[in-house]
Amino acid sequence: MQTAQPPTWRAQLGDDLAPVGGFLAGKLVSHTLLGALLGAVGGAAELSVGVRTWLQIGAGLLIIVFGLAQLGVPGFRGIVVEPPLSWMKLVRNRARSQAALAPALLGLATVLIPCGVTLSVEALALTSGSALAGAATMAVFVLGTGPLFAVLGYAARKAATAWRGRLAIITGLAVLAMGLYTLNGGLELAGSPLAASRIAQTVGFSEAPADTTAASTVEGQQTVVITARTGSYSPENVQVRSGVPTTLVVKSDGAQGCVRSFLIPDRGVEKILPTKGETKIDLGVLQPGRLDYSCGMGMYTGVLTIV
Repeated sequence: MQTAQPPTWRAQLGDDLAPVGGFLAGKLVSHTLLGALLGAVGGAAELSVGVRTWLQIGAGLLIIVFGLAQLGVPGFRGIVVEPPLSWMKLVRNRARSQAALAPALLGLATVLIPCGVTLSVEALALTSGSALAGAATMAVFVLGTGPLFAVLGYAARKAATAWRGRLAIITGLAVLAMGLYTLNGGLELAGSPLAASRIAQTVGFSEAPADTTAASTVEGQQTVVITARTGSYSPENVQVRSGVPTTLVVKSDGAQGCVRSFLIPDRGVEKILPTKGETKIDLGVLQPGRLDYSCGMGMYTGVLTIV
């Protein structure tokens, strides 16, 4: 009687990554189709900054609740959201055979999950004005985050056997962190003193010194230059003069993702920045104080300190 040979490391790796690959493929399909739909109707419907702000705050609070439930915090333990039993049966059966079909179906369904990051990219797809551009926006978003999800999915699969009792806690903490992150983005958009970029000022600490080199005045016209790159605006704090007509110039330097959705909530300004190039915004005559700006999800922020 021959004994079964253990699978090679390549076969084992393929078995481990098949569900993750199926999940990401399903996610790519559903998000690309949604992007195409949003782009097609972008000319007829837009998400205002106010609506987007409250959607993001609501999504953040909801995700926090799910994280607390996952951690078993008293008062939240009973909050459980599960797919239909028929879906669960399919997932269990397919999981036993290492198939990618069930994870792919779950990946398709992720388009229905409220998430601040996804809402922001959906808003960007909506403003694209075409089905092709909207589909490309959502597809790039999924492909850009795909490697991270693959690593996390593979790690979670291995951890499920090695740290079976701790996985729920790790997952709960990750969900809670995402919820706080999403909520903070909404607070940034709302200009709340509880937002991360304002909390130091709220509690009485002094902010970092403002940059004095990014603003220049020529013949009574002030020009402020900031740079938008993937993941940041710089300088984050610029000192500008009050009482002078001011133009803000946003230079895009390979900008990708939500940083391209540029907002100045107090002025009702909302611009979609190019990947490369300049975007000029007339700010009028500024009064002393501060003027905050951010990306469309409040993830990347900056401020003009007006003196």
